[in-house]
Amino acid sequence: MVCLGNICRSPLAEGILKSKLPQESFFVDSAGTGDYHVGDLPDKRSIKVAEKYGLDITNQRGRQFTVADFDAFDLIYVMDESNFKNVTKLARNDKDLKKVKMILDEIYPNQNYNVPDPYTGGIQGFDSTYKMLDEACGQIAKKLLK
Repeated sequence: MVCLGNICRSPLAEGILKSKLPQESFFVDSAGTGDYHVGDLPDKRSIKVAEKYGLDITNQRGRQFTVADFDAFDLIYVMDESNFKNVTKLARNDKDLKKVKMILDEIYPNQNYNVPDPYTGGIQGFDSTYKMLDEACGQIAKKLLK
């Protein structure tokens, strides 16, 4: 799960997908394309919204996406077009490129919709983001569990 800073959208997506998959069979992680929040906790509003829905994401720390993530992960979900461009710039080959997907394409195929970044807004934006990601992660979990 990849967003810009790895403190708002991608930590929520990581926590949501982890809650929908057996941890012994799947490894879910998140990262940011920027290095602004490496080592930081998720945004307090992300933590609060996750708690509202019964998830604890306080064990997560921000990290930056690297080329090694193409080797570590089978699927790389990005939150928006900017993240998509930044991640695909690091791709070494077609195999890497095929791993990168827009997360909302799981519920709106081939539409390339962005998950809005709630960082500059209030808590309502984080709640909306959670609901979008929960729906998309539900689809991802269904596919992975088949």
